[in-house]
Amino acid sequence: MNRKSAINALFAAGFGLSLGLVVSAGSVAHAQSAAAPTAETSAAVTEAPDALIGRFSNEALDIVKSDKAIQAGDLNKVIALVDAKVMPHVNFQRMTAGAVGRGWRDATPAQRSKLQEEFKILLVRTYSGALAQVKDQTVVVRPLRGPAESEVLVRTEVRGRGDPLQLDYRMEKTDKGWKIYDFNVLGIWIVQTYQTQFAAEVNKGGIDGLIARLVELNKAAAAKK
Repeated sequence: MNRKSAINALFAAGFGLSLGLVVSAGSVAHAQSAAAPTAETSAAVTEAPDALIGRFSNEALDIVKSDKAIQAGDLNKVIALVDAKVMPHVNFQRMTAGAVGRGWRDATPAQRSKLQEEFKILLVRTYSGALAQVKDQTVVVRPLRGPAESEVLVRTEVRGRGDPLQLDYRMEKTDKGWKIYDFNVLGIWIVQTYQTQFAAEVNKGGIDGLIARLVELNKAAAAKK
C-alpha cells in the first residue's frame, strides 16, 4: 500500500471506526435516547476514554475485516456500522458545528439537523471505498498525558504492514460518558479539513447554500455507484 492509499485507508478506518469513526447526530441521537440502554452503552458511561477508544476501534475493525460488503464500500452497510458502533461515542453535533464555523450560530434547528445528516453521508461516501484497504490492522492506544479531566487527547497507532499510522481523538467528558468531537490522521484534523471549504460555501450562499452544495455532492457521488 503506498502512502496516499494508506492515508485514505486510515481516514476510512478513522471515520468508519470513530466517527471509522466519528456521536449524537440529529434523528440518530433522538432514536438512541428513546431506546433502552444496552450493557455496552451503560459500560461506556464509566469507561475511561483510552479504554473506550481501544475497545470500540478494535471491535469495529474486526467487523470490517469479516464483512466483504463493507470492504467493498456498501454504503448502507457502512452507515449501519457507523450508527451502531460509532455514533454512541461521538458528539457529531459539535463536530459538524466546528466544521461549519460561525455560520452554525445562525442556523435554524432544521438546518442544523440537515447539515449533520448530509455531512455524515459526505464523510461515509468519501472514505468508505478505502475500507477495502483494511486487512490485518490493529489499534494500539498510547498512554494518556496527564489525568483525564473535562477534555482529553487520546493518541493511537494503527499497526499493520509498514509503518504505524497516527490516529488521535479529541474527546469531551459528558454525563453519558466520553464523546469524540474531532479526530486527527497523520496530523490532519478532520474538522479543520472541512472548515475552509464550508466557509466558502456559507459566504457565497449562506447556510442554505452550504446544505445545497452538500446535497449536490452526495447525489453526484451516489450517481457514480
